[in-house]
Amino acid sequence: MNVSLFPVFLVGLAGSVHCAGMCGGIVGALSVAPRPAFPVPVRTVAIQRVAPVVAHVAAYNAGRIASYAVAGALAGGVAGGAASLAGLPALQAGAYVLANLMLVALGLYLMDAWRGLAVLEQGGQALWRRISPLLRQLGPAATPGRMFAAGAVWGWLPCGMVYSMLVTAMLSGSAIKGASVMLAFGLGTLPMLAAIGLAGMRLRTLFQLRQVRLACGLLILGFGLLGLWRAAGGMSAPGTPAAGMGAHWIDVLCVASGAAPGAGG
Repeated sequence: MNVSLFPVFLVGLAGSVHCAGMCGGIVGALSVAPRPAFPVPVRTVAIQRVAPVVAHVAAYNAGRIASYAVAGALAGGVAGGAASLAGLPALQAGAYVLANLMLVALGLYLMDAWRGLAVLEQGGQALWRRISPLLRQLGPAATPGRMFAAGAVWGWLPCGMVYSMLVTAMLSGSAIKGASVMLAFGLGTLPMLAAIGLAGMRLRTLFQLRQVRLACGLLILGFGLLGLWRAAGGMSAPGTPAAGMGAHWIDVLCVASGAAPGAGG
């Protein structure tokens, strides 16, 4: 099944308001540059403080997104192998519906209308307790290399939003496509977390406003409902004469396309 990377990127972009609350504090703390040990000119101080922060933020996010890509490759590869062995179209159909249900759940989660995904995050704490000591062993994140490692570890933090996109990565059916899905998702979260790392708490507070979370949640909810509508047969199959231009735009906006169950694909 084909997975459209554009809506996946938008899900990451809109869903990153959740990252602002969950990961914003650690990003801001890790990105603080140390003060110079001896008096230097003001302009030099500015350069010495800004340059390390930019390097730290870039390295941290590179490590985090790399972990997402690895997780996506694992999810896509395992699911793709299982699907090829089973040879059951029903497996793809079920995964398609599940992926869109997870988007609906994520949208409601961001809107604070339903906290079901919080249960998944709590369930992942056992895994995180095994991984988090690695972050402490890295010591102070004083270099880009350590920031990359810290981001790579932090990328495995139990997160309902990441879990929901891993279902989509499984839907892709291969390791490469699964990695591409999570890479697109990670790049979508990049502007938010990079901005928080550079601008600090003030921007984090702005992105946690209820109006912002509501708008982002509605966008993701729309993606999920659109996919479920398509799965229920609400449109013609892509590539058929009845599909027309409207179906083309549905394909662009749906996370998964090309073999939507119930749509004749």
